[in-house]
Amino acid sequence: MTKFQLGDKIPSFTLPTVTGETFSFSEHQDKHQSWHLIVFFRGSWCPVCKSELNDLEESKGFFEGENVHLITISSEKLDSLKSFSEEENLSFTMLSDESLEAINSFDVYYHGEDAPYEDHGAHGEPAYFLVDEKGKLLYQQRQTGPFGRPSTTELRKIVKYIKKNLKSD
Repeated sequence: MTKFQLGDKIPSFTLPTVTGETFSFSEHQDKHQSWHLIVFFRGSWCPVCKSELNDLEESKGFFEGENVHLITISSEKLDSLKSFSEEENLSFTMLSDESLEAINSFDVYYHGEDAPYEDHGAHGEPAYFLVDEKGKLLYQQRQTGPFGRPSTTELRKIVKYIKKNLKSD
């Protein structure tokens, strides 16, 4: 299922945010020159995702301290994500990918109508991509279901480990 190799430049994407703006990854990358942790999640209806996103919110200070911007993406409708973000007081970037633009370009598993088992209808599954300030892939993990994803604690360890052991260009 792996589409990218470590060190590959990830594709850019432009998606709507829950705050009513349009988010362009390449523009954001150029402006901030930071690392990004891109987290694909199933949707606001998923209790495991809700817990994970709340944990990420609690750890937002850690990621900011490491110069890592959090970006979350779901194939769920924008209005539902907006309500969810407001109810949970989530302050990181949350994007709606109803058109499956980013899901397809990142080769994130999509649980569609052709899936072998029923699971809350069609939706993208969890996936994680850590990229450096140049948009090069440092870490990736894709799931085909809701379980087995890295915890926020593990993601924090991954960031620290890679920063400590990163080879210079």
